[in-house]
Amino acid sequence: MIGSLRGKVLDRHDLEVLVEVAGVGYRVQTTPRTISSLHDVGEEVFLWVHHHLREDAQTLYGFATRDERNAFETLIGTHGVGPALGLAILSVHTPAALRLALATDDVGALCLVPGVGKKTAARLLVELKSRLELGEVDLTAAVTPSGVASAPSAQADVREALVGLGYAAEEIAAALRELPEHGDPSELLRLALQGLAAA
Repeated sequence: MIGSLRGKVLDRHDLEVLVEVAGVGYRVQTTPRTISSLHDVGEEVFLWVHHHLREDAQTLYGFATRDERNAFETLIGTHGVGPALGLAILSVHTPAALRLALATDDVGALCLVPGVGKKTAARLLVELKSRLELGEVDLTAAVTPSGVASAPSAQADVREALVGLGYAAEEIAAALRELPEHGDPSELLRLALQGLAAA
């Protein structure tokens, strides 16, 4: 089983990267966050890899951090979650944001994932709570540089505001990916709206 790859980036296309290791090119599927963190073509890269075996295919899924790979493996070990949905979830949420959503029963956060409705989100919430390590979640309020305390649901507040303004789930998910996980909700909403206007 392949657990990691270190080599040169030969090509990047959509969410696939081709990494050459000792003369062999490995095609690796990844998330938008991971692919944006990779170096330019010709540069060396290191990826944590999940080697997925099926009767008809072998696929490599690559991640920038071990935590992201572990979260992916937990996700695909959950009933009804295959690699495509696992990648989709991690394309919308970092592992820390996913743990926070589970710890705070934030069904709406899981509904941001394309193809996940409220019913599926509620089921995933129950199943993932028992599988994903929630002990690492920091539920204390974060303090912004201005000294304003922000609740862990700052992104949830921004999400609800964007829904109210009529933005689609895909647009909201893309905007939230660019925001810090904590901060003053009004400031985060301003940043999200700027990002959406520029898109």
